[in-house]
Amino acid sequence: MRIIFMGTPRFAVPTLDALVEAGHEIVLVVTQPDRKVGRGQKLKAPPVAARAAELSLPLAQPRALRSGPFPERYVDLQADVGVVIAYGRILPERLLDAPRHGCVNVHASLLPRWRGAAPIQHAILAGDAITGVCTQRMEPTLDTGPVYVREEIPIGAEETAGELHDRLSERSASVAVRTLELLGRIEPTPQPEVGITWAPKIDRADGQVDWAEPAAVLHRRVRAMTPWPGGWIPWGGGPLKLRSVRLAEGSGPPGTLLSLDPLIVACGEGALQLVEVQAPGRRAVPGGAFANGLHLEPGASLLPRGHTDGA
Repeated sequence: MRIIFMGTPRFAVPTLDALVEAGHEIVLVVTQPDRKVGRGQKLKAPPVAARAAELSLPLAQPRALRSGPFPERYVDLQADVGVVIAYGRILPERLLDAPRHGCVNVHASLLPRWRGAAPIQHAILAGDAITGVCTQRMEPTLDTGPVYVREEIPIGAEETAGELHDRLSERSASVAVRTLELLGRIEPTPQPEVGITWAPKIDRADGQVDWAEPAAVLHRRVRAMTPWPGGWIPWGGGPLKLRSVRLAEGSGPPGTLLSLDPLIVACGEGALQLVEVQAPGRRAVPGGAFANGLHLEPGASLLPRGHTDGA
């Protein structure tokens, strides 16, 4: 098939590779423009753009999707299908309809659960035991299209968003290839009107830990926010990052240290072991080493200064 591939981050790279390996003709790869990164603010190509260059595939990084030369170039390619995975922009209807079979989106959830930008994080936050990958025929409205293929994947009890991201990225590749094999031979199934949930974009504030919440909730939050923005609590001149946590036994006023090694903190219900933490400007260390380095004692509080329980 003649494919226009649209994707931007690392998550989409295995799918691009799989389509090439399956013998499809990639007539154009579309990614978001290069962005300035780091202290030097140097331009860096998105992972999909870098991979397209390695594969010598034609590349476009349009800033405008409705005007300028890009829409005409896109339509003139007369592609069989557009494959869209984590592109990061809403496509105008003209682009959705231009390929012979329209556009197929590969989405990292079991639609209609977790429509939106951050399905992986929200699945873990909600305590879902199962998530998955599905492909949908794209419509102008976000993640509402009928579904071609869906595959379930269990979420590990200690799995982080980063780990689940990598598994879903690999599974997305095989699901995309299978969907194209079925294209034109099956009709996609409309999404049900019940069970719709939304997964809005994650920001830094979503990683903040409130010890008044149950330990099970905080355990999910830290896992869901790892690697970015990470679970964190206010600490001195910046956030204390909770790199790894585990459910633990114990109870007490929220934020109180119950033991030092292992470092266990009381929550609103239950307790959480801080397996690895990172103070501002420091390297990550085991929780026990962190507590010992600050000469903390059982009964001390990890609440921000000036905060009292229930305030």
